[in-house]
Amino acid sequence: MDKESSGNAFDFSLFKRLMAHTKPYRTTFYGVAIVAIFLAAFAVLTPIILKLIIDEAIKQSDAEKLLFLAVAMAGALLGQVLCQLVFTYYANWLGESVIKDVRINLFKKMLGFKMKYFDDSSLGVLVTRAVADMQRIGEIFSQGFFVIVADLLKMLAAAILMVYINWKLALIVFALLPIILYATRKFQKAMKLAFIEVRAQVSNLNSFVQERIAGMKIVQLFTREKIESDNFRIINEKHKKAWLKTVWYNSIFFPIAEIVTSVAIGLVAWYGGLQNVANIDEEIAGAVFAYILCIEMLFRPLRQIADKFNTLQMGMVAANRVFKILDTHSIIEDNGMIEMPKANGTIEFSDVHFGYLENEEVLHGISFNVKAGETVAIVGATGAGKSTIVNLLNRFYEINSGDILIDDINIKDFKLASLRNQIAVVLQDVFLFADTVFNNISLKNESITLDEIQEAAKKIGVDEFISSLPGGYQYNVKERGSMLSSGQRQLIAFLRAYVSNPSILVLDEATSSVDTYSEQLIQRATEKITEGRTSIIIAHRLATIKKADKIIVMNAGQIVEIGTHNELLQKGGYYNNLYEAQFLADEVA
Repeated sequence: MDKESSGNAFDFSLFKRLMAHTKPYRTTFYGVAIVAIFLAAFAVLTPIILKLIIDEAIKQSDAEKLLFLAVAMAGALLGQVLCQLVFTYYANWLGESVIKDVRINLFKKMLGFKMKYFDDSSLGVLVTRAVADMQRIGEIFSQGFFVIVADLLKMLAAAILMVYINWKLALIVFALLPIILYATRKFQKAMKLAFIEVRAQVSNLNSFVQERIAGMKIVQLFTREKIESDNFRIINEKHKKAWLKTVWYNSIFFPIAEIVTSVAIGLVAWYGGLQNVANIDEEIAGAVFAYILCIEMLFRPLRQIADKFNTLQMGMVAANRVFKILDTHSIIEDNGMIEMPKANGTIEFSDVHFGYLENEEVLHGISFNVKAGETVAIVGATGAGKSTIVNLLNRFYEINSGDILIDDINIKDFKLASLRNQIAVVLQDVFLFADTVFNNISLKNESITLDEIQEAAKKIGVDEFISSLPGGYQYNVKERGSMLSSGQRQLIAFLRAYVSNPSILVLDEATSSVDTYSEQLIQRATEKITEGRTSIIIAHRLATIKKADKIIVMNAGQIVEIGTHNELLQKGGYYNNLYEAQFLADEVA
């Protein structure tokens, strides 16, 4: 059974794995543990001093001893406050340090995942794992584990003290312990299942909200506001019910704990009163007062432990989810040994078969060659497999069979970073970060200067457009480049590709959704950046690839024709039909 869905109250193997992340902070870890011991010691001093005040100072009317014991009580309380301050700060410091390390490992792991992992995963869920779940893990240390340890030490110290002061009163109190221990155990199991459901509903809620906000334009364009509002209401209701289940368990447990505590105090007071009335024990009065404090020390931590165990449970559930991602093996194997300083740019696809899903091939034995410095266009209907070729060339996915070669070397033999550094891609849907134009072009590569970018921008004809922006190259384009038009984003993407000085350039539908003016600028930029380097142009508008050295025509995952523009038109085949259909459509438009 999945550990996350089991009713086991605690997963020690998962906890042990989490504790391994405290190794770099062992000094702080042991320091917090030692302070927890001091907290327990100072806590039991209070009832001891109180008993002495009643039995030896007040009964004997010894003012000097009363003053001394009062000062001792103040010292014990001050020591407890100072220890609590150190304990709280460094327990939180340790938690934040651990989640910092785990979050770095998680993000690093995500950076290496195959594209297929992100295809199959919800963005909202991944964000929840990296942010909210991490905070829950931190609370294991700041509000869970160490607090539980400190409370257990207080309980142990209180129990020993109670037996030492009056074993008969101790028996009365200990007789009630099984009740609250049983209730605590049941509570812990129920809360773990409840918190698993809570985390699932939180992930669903985050995912839903993030997707709808990101796609708000579509929601409003298709007037889906009411539908999405109703869907949100359903998800939000499930979220509320999940949390209310935890509230219900708390509502049952804590009153039970309070009743048992009150009964214990009542029984001690009753038995102590009888002993005092019968003059059986002359020091019973001090013992009763001490016991009232000890009962609080024994029973209140149990209630707190149950509450802190909730925090621990939620942290463990979150840790389980995070470790599942860390344990996921979905990476492109980077076993290549060849560093590619600069590629000549020859490309060969040899009988390449590939499918995004098992037993569903997208490419059926693709084979073609691209010479160094050659401009090759790939055309075909939507879903023909054009963009898939780009994904495979960059090793975003692993092919099922066949070979892909660059400069007669299998791309698997190159170091992955070295391979991708040689290939620049301009996509149809350009992604820009919420940053300046300069940083979106350089991607914060310190070796690329502003002067170099400006010089490159002038060469490909986009400097005038960028300089016209408020702040020029320091203009913040906001999230996903929302302050720019699609054509402007494309121009920045072209410049980004150009300054990276790639050996191989790929333009994937780069002019399919831009205005005429931007298309003219892009055409000029295309001619400039394709000079002297191997270029693959995936085009929807056939008029833009007439000058290509070679055109590869694809249909349903297969290559159906290869040739120049004029050669393919003379054949009167698939390409000719595409061209005539598009030409007629443009004429009608």
